[in-house]
Amino acid sequence: MKIYEELQARGLIAQVTDEPEIRDLINNGNATFYIGFDPTADSLHVGHFMALCLMKRLQEAGNKPIALLGGGTGMIGDPSGRSDMRQMMTVETINHNIDCFVKQMSRFIDFSEGKAQMVNNADWLLELNYVDMLREIGSHFSVNRMLAAECYKQRYEKGLTFFEFNYMIMQAFDFYKLYNDYGCNMQFGGDDQWSNMLAGTELIRRKQGKNAYAMTITLLLNSEGNKMGKTQNGAVWLDPNKTSPFEFYQYWRNIGDADVLKCLRMLTFLPLEQIDEMDKWEGSELNRAKEILAYELTGLVHGEDEAKKAETSAKAIFTTGAAENMPSTVLTEEDLTEGQIDILTILLKGELVPSKSEARRAVTQGGVSVDGEKVTDTYKTYTKEELEGDGIVVKKGKKNFRKITME
Repeated sequence: MKIYEELQARGLIAQVTDEPEIRDLINNGNATFYIGFDPTADSLHVGHFMALCLMKRLQEAGNKPIALLGGGTGMIGDPSGRSDMRQMMTVETINHNIDCFVKQMSRFIDFSEGKAQMVNNADWLLELNYVDMLREIGSHFSVNRMLAAECYKQRYEKGLTFFEFNYMIMQAFDFYKLYNDYGCNMQFGGDDQWSNMLAGTELIRRKQGKNAYAMTITLLLNSEGNKMGKTQNGAVWLDPNKTSPFEFYQYWRNIGDADVLKCLRMLTFLPLEQIDEMDKWEGSELNRAKEILAYELTGLVHGEDEAKKAETSAKAIFTTGAAENMPSTVLTEEDLTEGQIDILTILLKGELVPSKSEARRAVTQGGVSVDGEKVTDTYKTYTKEELEGDGIVVKKGKKNFRKITME
């Protein structure tokens, strides 16, 4: 099976322009393609991970990836799929986030000479002359068509600023710049980026002629990844200091039955034949599929050793209720009141719940246990002495564990 057909079989391709040309370029290793990453945080998350997996697949098939870091577009922020405006970041924050992205991306993509490139759009966007930009690029955009774009529709009620309205033009200019200066003939992105990506393709064809090579393909990347990568306590990060390898493993181990085969196809590098066999698995066998998914993805992101540790810890928790690499929270004297702390505060401090009300609900419904014993009293407290040494192991639901200790 060739790479384009494999992407289809894995459920990655959502929409394309010029499919025959795209198939030919990708299958013959002649695509130079880019995916953009706006530095909105100091770590990549699961949504980015899906894009990185795609880049890795295509690179291994002989194609050349360009990782476009949004040092320029990050100054505005993509309004796609948002109900309000992003908080503006300082240049220092953006540059720090980019540095973090660079380190993480290098785990997945071979950036050695001729294999791939990493480019920052601040290098051209921040140097633009406003009037020249309007004359050269803005004249090719219809405001009516821009307003009809899906990426802006969710902002109509609250209002879309002119500041954000420029994002589509800037993203289109990125493709135009990469096409001219880097030989980039294709762009990839999530299905929520379709309007912005089409704008880039159309800009190149208007500027260079209708026969210009400028291809667009959207994948079930950002929207799927962002949906999957959300927990009640926030995003699932690739930085081990933000989401530990054990927590990362547990996230995938606890994924819903309906999503496990989809994730195996889209995110792992296991042969499709092996995954297709898992399609026949039912009941408890699906738990084994989830373990395979969790192990494979933890290995990709954090390395084989961390995947083994996470797997061992997860099995130890379910068999003995304890594990060496279990996520932990260390409390201080400031967290105590008169030398004690109540179960609701413990759940909140341990990031097992997003709020005190959710903590209370979990306890009253019998979903919380401490060291294997169910806790149903919302006023239950624990002393400093009980939390010292090995501390306590708090369990919420069937799959969420946290070791709580004192500093």
